[in-house]
Amino acid sequence: MEDAQRVTAAGIEKSQEIGQPENIAVVDAGGNLVAHARMDGAWIGSVDIAINKAFTSRAFDLSTKDLGANAQPGEQFFGIQMSNHGRVMTFAGGVPLQSEDRVVGAVGVSGSGDQDQSVAEVAAQAF
Repeated sequence: MEDAQRVTAAGIEKSQEIGQPENIAVVDAGGNLVAHARMDGAWIGSVDIAINKAFTSRAFDLSTKDLGANAQPGEQFFGIQMSNHGRVMTFAGGVPLQSEDRVVGAVGVSGSGDQDQSVAEVAAQAF
């Protein structure tokens, strides 16, 4: 919980710095939600997206940005967003949390599209 709160706090700080309210979610090694923050003014529709970005990043142990690049037509993971009951997100904003060489969770950020990845990266660095 303390790690998840630290990650979330770093994401909130970065979001405030850039002036973009975000939803920030942290999942554990099993992909289960540990912490979520919806900043004032962040889109309500992005709550599930942030949680699912974190789930996706943990489920596949890579950033959703990288997964998305491989999920385009003709690529090896095309259509993957239909798996896992539609929970798989294939756009930027989900980043794994690593301890040494193991993925132990992930953070997902949603609220702006363009800035989600940069906020997620800063949040993950706080881990």
